[in-house]
Amino acid sequence: MRILNILAAVLLGSAAGAEMPAPVTDADYAPLDMAQVRLGQMLFYDPILSGNRNISCATCHHPKFATADGVALSIGEGGVGLGPERRAGAENTPEQRIPRNAPALFNLGAHEFTVMFHDGRIEVDATKPGGLRTPMGAEMTQGFANLLSAQTMFPVLSADEMAGHYSENDISQAVRQGRITGPEGAWAKLSARVSGTPGYAPLIAEAFPDANALSFTDISDAIAAFVAFEWRSDTSLFDAYLRGQATLPADARRGMDLFYGTAGCSSCHAGAFQTDHGFHAMGVPQFGPGKAARFESHARDTGRMRVTGRAEDAYAFRTPSLRNVTETGPYGHTGSHADLTRFIADHADPAAALDRFDPARVALAKMPGVDDWRHINDAAEQAALRAAITIAPVSLKLVDVDALVAFLSSLSDPVALKGRLGVPDAVPSGLPVDR
Repeated sequence: MRILNILAAVLLGSAAGAEMPAPVTDADYAPLDMAQVRLGQMLFYDPILSGNRNISCATCHHPKFATADGVALSIGEGGVGLGPERRAGAENTPEQRIPRNAPALFNLGAHEFTVMFHDGRIEVDATKPGGLRTPMGAEMTQGFANLLSAQTMFPVLSADEMAGHYSENDISQAVRQGRITGPEGAWAKLSARVSGTPGYAPLIAEAFPDANALSFTDISDAIAAFVAFEWRSDTSLFDAYLRGQATLPADARRGMDLFYGTAGCSSCHAGAFQTDHGFHAMGVPQFGPGKAARFESHARDTGRMRVTGRAEDAYAFRTPSLRNVTETGPYGHTGSHADLTRFIADHADPAAALDRFDPARVALAKMPGVDDWRHINDAAEQAALRAAITIAPVSLKLVDVDALVAFLSSLSDPVALKGRLGVPDAVPSGLPVDR
């Protein structure tokens, strides 16, 4: 072991002269209450939190697909099936796809994750009520244990994700009428569903023994605790290497030198989890519905600019963590690339990649009457996307890309990919569990 530690110290200082991240430790993560984790596991897999009781958090974030769903753009409400097999249902056809690729959930319980979603629309902000900034009103940032907990309020309120459309159920009606908080709000109705389900009573009592009644923030806190526990990822080969407990294969070692050296990957994918948590315009191909209000007709998604209002943030999206990245495709905020090798090659020169992008390679389930390619077929929109790219192209040979993939493979963590508690056999509501 001493020899390995000495070797690792030498190697860590020689990765093309770049500064390597420090090994991850327990101090990098928030402490967890295991009673809340156990409650959160049930809630994560239980469709009871969706308006029509037909979708759970796991539908789009399933361990079978490395905590995502294996498709470019998800089908939420109105879909049937799981992962790449999910299709638009015949009886309740979805109005549109989810506009952005479902992100993986690894390490979201780490302290450094202070901004979430592809556009960073929720983030830690000590100047705001509750210490959080979100698009919602001030009263909807109170009571959450942390940012990850606050994140869970958004899918359950989205018509396309979990709430359902307009008049389909009491949750979607409350959301449509702007009733989120208060005794008749969507959150109260969801909380009443859970607390009124007998099988949840002992779990709630153990997780929140001092609560007079279950609140939606309790539900959110429990789901956040489960996600943080279940998908903590710091036992990969690369983690062992950083701790001086293992060596990397030669091809992964060469890829690491490129990643932290001449390829420049670490300029954005920095730190212990390979992300600077910043926003960059990388020219990822745009398709699908885009991010538009119901009264708008465009199909663009300007990313961070929708949050800040600043023109310089147009088409900039958050740098994703690369933990378990070889398993979390498709890649890009639209899931434009199913193949990691091809994505890396295109990512190195995004402007040129736009010219050779092939929509036929995109993993999209068919939806009747939906035109997914309006943005790509609009010359002006394409020009704006291209003009937003600010990075200089990087020259990578195929052998370089292969080496980078080999290094990224060392970020795979079998423990996190499997999950610690796993998919439950059943949930208290008795509703079907996605498998």
